[in-house]
Amino acid sequence: MSLESCPKHKNDSAKPSLMPVFEGSRKVYKPGVIFPELRVPVREISLDSGQRSLQLYDVTGAYTDPAANLDLRAGLPPLRRSWAGGCKPTQMTQALAGVISPEMEFVALREGLTPDFVRKEVAEGRAIIPANINHPECEPMAIGRNFLVKINSNIGNSALSSSVEEELEKMLWSIRWGGDTVMDLSTGKNIHATRERIIRNCPVPVGTVPIYQALEKVGGRVEDLSWPVYRDTLIEQCEQGVDYFTVHAGLLKALVPAARKRKTGIVSRGGSILAKWTQIHNQENFLYTNFEKICELLKEYDVAFSLGDGLRPGSTFDANDEAQFGELKVLGELTKTAWKHGVQIMIEGPGHVPLNKIKENMDRQLELCHNAPFYTLGPLVIDVGAGRDHITSAIGAAMIGWLGTAMLCYVTPKEHLSLPNKDDVKEGIIVHKMAALAADLAKGHPMAIAWNNAMSEARYAFRWEDQYALSLDPQTARRYREESFPKDGTSNRCCTMCGPDFCAMKITQEIK
Repeated sequence: MSLESCPKHKNDSAKPSLMPVFEGSRKVYKPGVIFPELRVPVREISLDSGQRSLQLYDVTGAYTDPAANLDLRAGLPPLRRSWAGGCKPTQMTQALAGVISPEMEFVALREGLTPDFVRKEVAEGRAIIPANINHPECEPMAIGRNFLVKINSNIGNSALSSSVEEELEKMLWSIRWGGDTVMDLSTGKNIHATRERIIRNCPVPVGTVPIYQALEKVGGRVEDLSWPVYRDTLIEQCEQGVDYFTVHAGLLKALVPAARKRKTGIVSRGGSILAKWTQIHNQENFLYTNFEKICELLKEYDVAFSLGDGLRPGSTFDANDEAQFGELKVLGELTKTAWKHGVQIMIEGPGHVPLNKIKENMDRQLELCHNAPFYTLGPLVIDVGAGRDHITSAIGAAMIGWLGTAMLCYVTPKEHLSLPNKDDVKEGIIVHKMAALAADLAKGHPMAIAWNNAMSEARYAFRWEDQYALSLDPQTARRYREESFPKDGTSNRCCTMCGPDFCAMKITQEIK
């Protein structure tokens, strides 16, 4: 069912039915200190029959606020419009000048950090706050290795499938399950309209790959792509409110021959388009030669770079090869150029990488790209997981997140097979939230430790309602237990795997 056909959407004031509040939770707000007008959202879980509570990071915007009165056709309230006031400096420019912006304090309150710590991370280029001045609906967040590991979900229609309503539905479903950012990768018809609906209703940063729309503008003919067409596309998307762009400026003409030696060649859509363009015209990549012009444009709107890995490996055999690391070196050079202009930047990474080669990716990225945030697709650690590639991706994601990756791009069960639906989006988000939490726990993040400890205590005390509420997927946890638990009065202090007589925790409590 589409959002437009859902009965709750017949009334303009109805809230989306896709976004119910997590059971056992409520949305509360922290006020700002430097900027008292700030209201920073937190999901508060009531524990132990209301005796205590746990506060968790929340990305759902106004959608899970019972006081909100939302209309998907009108979009979210413009939260940040009064903050920006038409101000042009980027978050990085302000941070370097010693200025703490409202966005920085907002991030600090979300992450349990000091505003000055956030400012220093942004100033040093170790973190970014993607927040286009034309996306005032966005609640500020940070991507950096000294912050919680974030999750991106890819959505977007194709020439063969999906509609504006379906993509909006997927976006809402993504943030319902904890997606920290959304990338609209639409390539078919209605690209502009799809993006407009997503941005106006999205409380998290939105990213795009502008080369896709530029190619649509020239009828899909790679040879007709040009800097003017691409530049106009950037301006259009900056004006709409896109928060970060994937720009494949590091794929140089000289690197293309190395990619021809691979088992799977070039698997990045943007990378393959630009590689073909350089070969047709026998010229250097126009995104590389015009990179400083792109910097000046993005600076006007405070749009962040997500420097694309157009030569990422599409198979474990191709991992860490000459093409991949050759492009990474160029991305490091471009990072310094972006910083010179005060533009925020993160670096995209692989791809398909076996476990034994993941650490080298993180080490090389930190060295070559000067500690800029790393944003990786997985990596997928095996190539034979078709139909379950969200799991092959999450395995590598947990490891590279622990080693220092700042954001993980989710993979759905349908990766390599077809366009995902909203159920696939949910599965992709949850397994990558698991990977992010595993990484945060390994790094000793206080929020991750508190969350895990709360679950352990609830489990030992047989507090089932608290276990559901603390789960990444409360409904599924409840359904599994209630489907299997006997209705014959069996003690509630056990599960059906061990039963009342063989429960180790129950026996241990009897010993105590």
